[in-house]
Amino acid sequence: MLTEITGVDGQLPAGKIVIIASRYNEGICDSLVRGSVETLTAAGYSEADLEIIRVPGAWELVLLAANALDRDEVLAVVTLGCVIKGETTHDEHINRSVSDALMQLGVQTRKPIGFGLLTCNTLEQALQRSGGTVGNKGNEAAEAVVELLRLAGKLKA
Repeated sequence: MLTEITGVDGQLPAGKIVIIASRYNEGICDSLVRGSVETLTAAGYSEADLEIIRVPGAWELVLLAANALDRDEVLAVVTLGCVIKGETTHDEHINRSVSDALMQLGVQTRKPIGFGLLTCNTLEQALQRSGGTVGNKGNEAAEAVVELLRLAGKLKA
């Protein structure tokens, strides 16, 4: 018989979840933070279990994620930011570097990292992805963390 294991339900471990959010494109990132907090508290974490760290921009998400994940009480991080395309290819370099580094950090630490970095061509796209018609990627990043934490608990059992 084929067994399927998911993290859509089940127990969540006790500990801290750190939300690391950019201050750049602040209104958009504030909305992403609200979405993450809403999702994590709905899943059962209290506000005391959550910590929010604000960094200057998307580039700085990785360093603070690494610092947070070094702490034993931290179960996972949710990284939130918004990079909007400008006149140069600067956005592509930032987005690729941050994405690759966060993936590598997750593999190294074996702790979940919610990826909520918006990589948009326009301000309108960013607005739609931070609580508009396309949803809130802050919610989605936190949902992924919750699911991975539940899965980790089931796989250890």
